[in-house]
Amino acid sequence: MSVYLIDPVAHATFSAANGTKADLARGDRLFLGLNCFEPGQRQRVHRHDRADKFYLIVSGKARMAVGEDVFEAGPGSLVWAPAGVPHGVLEVHEHTVMIVGLSPPPG
Repeated sequence: MSVYLIDPVAHATFSAANGTKADLARGDRLFLGLNCFEPGQRQRVHRHDRADKFYLIVSGKARMAVGEDVFEAGPGSLVWAPAGVPHGVLEVHEHTVMIVGLSPPPG
């Protein structure tokens, strides 16, 4: 059975040790996941050489980096990282839930 209606917040879990991830949906051309962070947590700056990535901030607030740019992102913000461009979550200021998409999906 396929699932076509997903409540991302229902998949949100938090850990005091580090950020958590949950898979939401995966197709041949797109992966959607959920990243959840406690205040003070981060995601190291990294890049995906062959995939475009986005973060959609559902709730919370974080300082993000894409390339040389650093900025604050809050609810409703869409952060875009084209393939090959370094990006990451530098610091989370409050409980934060992000929908993450990668195309093509990771192997």
